[in-house]
Amino acid sequence: ENRTTNNHQNCMFQRSSAAAFQVRPTAKTYLRAMNRVASSASASSLSAEASNGESYDYDLVVIGGGSGGVRASRIAAGHGAKVALLESKLKHGVSPYFAAIGGTCVNVGCVPKKLMVFASRYPGEIGEMAGYGWEGATPGEFNWDTFMAAKNEEITRLNNVYSNVILKNAGVEIIEATGSLDGPNAVNMHITETGETKKVTAKKILIGVGGWPFKPSIPGIEHAITSNEIFYLKEQPKSMVVVGGGFIALEFATIMDGLGTDVKLMYRGDLFLRGFDQDMREHLKEEMTNNSNIDLQFNTDPKEIIKNDDGSLTVVTSNGDSVTVDAVMYATGRKGKIEGLNLESAGVENSGSFIPVNEYSETNVPSVYAVGDITNRIALTPVALMEGHCMADTVFGGMDRPSDHEYVAATVFTTPEIGTVGYTEEQAAEKFGDLDVYKSRFRPMKHSFPKSEMYTLFKIIVDAASDRVVGVHIATDGAGEMMQGIGIAVKMGATKKDFDNTIGIHPTSAEELVTMRTPSYYYRGGKKVDSLDEVKEAVAA
Repeated sequence: ENRTTNNHQNCMFQRSSAAAFQVRPTAKTYLRAMNRVASSASASSLSAEASNGESYDYDLVVIGGGSGGVRASRIAAGHGAKVALLESKLKHGVSPYFAAIGGTCVNVGCVPKKLMVFASRYPGEIGEMAGYGWEGATPGEFNWDTFMAAKNEEITRLNNVYSNVILKNAGVEIIEATGSLDGPNAVNMHITETGETKKVTAKKILIGVGGWPFKPSIPGIEHAITSNEIFYLKEQPKSMVVVGGGFIALEFATIMDGLGTDVKLMYRGDLFLRGFDQDMREHLKEEMTNNSNIDLQFNTDPKEIIKNDDGSLTVVTSNGDSVTVDAVMYATGRKGKIEGLNLESAGVENSGSFIPVNEYSETNVPSVYAVGDITNRIALTPVALMEGHCMADTVFGGMDRPSDHEYVAATVFTTPEIGTVGYTEEQAAEKFGDLDVYKSRFRPMKHSFPKSEMYTLFKIIVDAASDRVVGVHIATDGAGEMMQGIGIAVKMGATKKDFDNTIGIHPTSAEELVTMRTPSYYYRGGKKVDSLDEVKEAVAA
């Protein structure tokens, strides 16, 4: 929401690859939207009054002060709406809330995680200094207390920015409370400080309560931490098991390894990052194997956690192995934070712990909307921002703005980073059939000079029929910063010829994106071929 929080760009607490696409509105949904816009109040005449003359306390009540809720609140207020935003806490802290104003991203997500990513990479940078002529440099010792104190100070600053600058300046009323529905146009506010409950009415209600880490039901699971608790540990674990195969598990395994913790990563599958491009998955496995101290354990699933007398934890796996560590972190997915919303009072449908919505973020009840992770679309901070903005513009700004989930760029903040936009090779082959695939694996200058065995992988996937670039996937230092620019081009419909006509910036790794001229292989009719000669021979036969 603010330039001071620009590292939110990847609240990478998502379900799968960012190569996620949804059908654009049909003519039917477009007409429905135009009818909705035509019947909504204009920005200059909002009065919290129903068409039947009934008055409401607010035009919009938002339950949840995360990325989507804050953005929707601010934009709706800018259109003239009277808005109240409910958030359980205005300052970050530990259980039972963890998240506060700003949501998961600011408090126990992307922002503190990215700060930990930065901290974890300094030993690697220092490790290459000798190759550049700097003698005697060592990483020193990481002070967990010093870092955590600075982290807490920064998150408090951001909490204040959200409350006292972003929302206050927009004219949004902030109420420290949780909310639950009481019918389609009323919210019961459960005031955090006093415990009392107050009821308010609203013309529209927006639910943006986000998600919550999921932990499986195994003996001893109460001893495991998640991506919530790790930001408030009193001491850095000397050893830990991280369970999971998604980007949260990989990011924290990489972080804690970089900070000096002995890390074992356990994943029940054959290879992590399911849903991402296969080449990126395999490349990251190779880089983590060769350039980190993380013990990668695939096809491994804990069945019990035992707390020992000395406070250590013993993890027993399904194959009978065991390991004793200081901490066990579970990153095995997230569920919608649906408990206590009382959706049934308004007749709002749910799908498990999530709330289904249409492309305008509208639930099955016309007065109730939902955005962000609770909707189980793409669980990324910028996506929630977009959804909230589109909702406010449509409902209160007289615009027609369906949420657009096509070609969403994302980054996994491992080392190296994985940047992605568009289709994976597997998805593209199924959808387009005929592809030209360009790949380049090399040792970048920064690492080749000090003789480090660290490699970069770039991949461009092109629809052969249109020449449009439909997927770009990169594994390299700074992939997130690089991918933001690539994402613009891909979103605009850039072709491979456009890439080829772009002059590279030299010397950079990124110039490889505009210098790959010959496909590494092809797909024709959905089948992979090494050369077009194979296709010609098959046709001739």
